[in-house]
Amino acid sequence: MARVWLTAPLTALLLFAFSSAVSSCPPSDLAALLAFKSAVRESNGGIFNSWTGTDCCRNWYGVSCDRNSRRVAEISLRAGPVYTTFEKPFRPGYMSGSISPEICKLTYLSSIIITDWQGISGEIPRCITSLSFLRIIDLTGNRISGTLPADIGRLRYLTLLSAADNVIAGEIPPSLTSVTGLMYLDLRNNQISGPIPQSLGRLQMLSRVLLSGNQISGPIPRSFCDIYRLVDLDLSNNRLLGPIPEALGRMKVLSTLKLDNNRLSGSIPASLLGSGISELNLSHNYLEGNIPDSFGGTSYFTLLDLSYNNLRGPIPKSMSSSSYVGFLDFSHNHLCGPIPSSYSDADASSFDYNDCLCGKPLKAC
Repeated sequence: MARVWLTAPLTALLLFAFSSAVSSCPPSDLAALLAFKSAVRESNGGIFNSWTGTDCCRNWYGVSCDRNSRRVAEISLRAGPVYTTFEKPFRPGYMSGSISPEICKLTYLSSIIITDWQGISGEIPRCITSLSFLRIIDLTGNRISGTLPADIGRLRYLTLLSAADNVIAGEIPPSLTSVTGLMYLDLRNNQISGPIPQSLGRLQMLSRVLLSGNQISGPIPRSFCDIYRLVDLDLSNNRLLGPIPEALGRMKVLSTLKLDNNRLSGSIPASLLGSGISELNLSHNYLEGNIPDSFGGTSYFTLLDLSYNNLRGPIPKSMSSSSYVGFLDFSHNHLCGPIPSSYSDADASSFDYNDCLCGKPLKAC
């Protein structure tokens, strides 16, 4: 009996030590997180106050672990007010520094979210493409420079890639077209140049493609029209050339199409005006010819902006048969003829600076 009494506490102690080891994150993950922390500076000194102790899976702000393996699965550090109903608002200050390549030692990472800190600079670590479980990369709203990793196509499970509002340069890597599960692509407001990969249409799961505010050149790839899930396409404020693909107007779920402030030429495809697109902005281009007389009952525009082009001829009579036209701007063209009476209450600035438009809200014909 004495032996049992002596060994029982020892057994309990061993079990406690074993369970503590299992519940802690691995030393390699702990070291990688501390290296990440050492590469950044946060002005309020508050966000990393919880990063203490040896168990990075327990109450470390912005760190989540897999329940079974206890490996770090997510880093989520948002500076903006994005919270669930049950989260206590936490508004840290300005963060600077860079993303340490040591982050690539967190081999079970599925999400990297470091957004809206304004001061995170340096390049995206090249080794990030070795993190085969990555599903989300969101680095929006920083000062990240360099280029997108050339071999980003290795991230076969990636569903969201957002690096908007940074200073990233270079071209969109052709390998990106291998990430066939990608649903959300947001590279707005960077310094990206070169053409859009012609085979981007291989990404059949894409629902949003936001590339505005860059220096992208070349034509609009015809393959965009093959992305049957695409809802939002924003290519505005770039240097795109050539015609608008007519098939864009035959896409089943496309709702927003922004092509303004480019160098597009040719005529407006008739399919766009009778489509299900609700926000259509083609302003500030070199489009010419007549506005197609192809409006109809399916035409429902919350915004229709064709201003600052070289359009001629009359405003189509079929526009009056549209279900709805909200904000409207046909100014700064060469249009001529009467304004449909159904738009007599529109602002005069919507029709100004044309050759000979007349009728309310302009002067009488």
